[in-house]
Amino acid sequence: MSLFITFEGGEGCGKTVQTRALYRRLTREGIPAVLTHEPGGTVIGEKIARWLKWAHGAGISPLTELLMFDASRAQLVEEFIQPSLKHGKVVICDRFADSTIAYQGYGRGLDLQMVRSINDTAAHGLKPDLTILLDSPAEIGLARKGKGKQDRFHQADIAFHTKVRQGYLKLAAEEPARWLVIDASQSKKEISEIIWGKVRLSLRAHSLRSV
Repeated sequence: MSLFITFEGGEGCGKTVQTRALYRRLTREGIPAVLTHEPGGTVIGEKIARWLKWAHGAGISPLTELLMFDASRAQLVEEFIQPSLKHGKVVICDRFADSTIAYQGYGRGLDLQMVRSINDTAAHGLKPDLTILLDSPAEIGLARKGKGKQDRFHQADIAFHTKVRQGYLKLAAEEPARWLVIDASQSKKEISEIIWGKVRLSLRAHSLRSV
């Protein structure tokens, strides 16, 4: 029963906590599932991720940033996501192509049509069955993430993060059937239950389509 589920949202929205919670829930229910993330998820992807997140002062241009994300994505799709889906597993991914549209398209200001085209090539045309957006005002998410070690994206100004959030909401409005938008200010338990309710319906619908 293959299903591709992605989680999206700005900094500090709680995605990673919820991806893990969903993975554990599926496993308890006896549903084969795997968990991965972007950028990274493969040996090559993790090396690219270190550059993207921690190469402070390296002067990475928005276009270079876009291509690096998509290089990591191409490897992840080919090496991990597609094989997992072919084996009938539920694939949960912490960020996917929508992140690149939100961050490099809306946030950095790159041409949206170009970003979508490169994304589509890197993803081999693969699109999520369900995308869960944990929505939070940029200033709240950044404050929630704290003042520890900050990567390149966390260090961007509030205007950038606000544009990213607006981009996500526009993407969700364009494809309401694919997106589930959740207020990230709710408790972790409340959010988990909302997610599980939607995923359970998606699994049922996907199973019926496969008959």
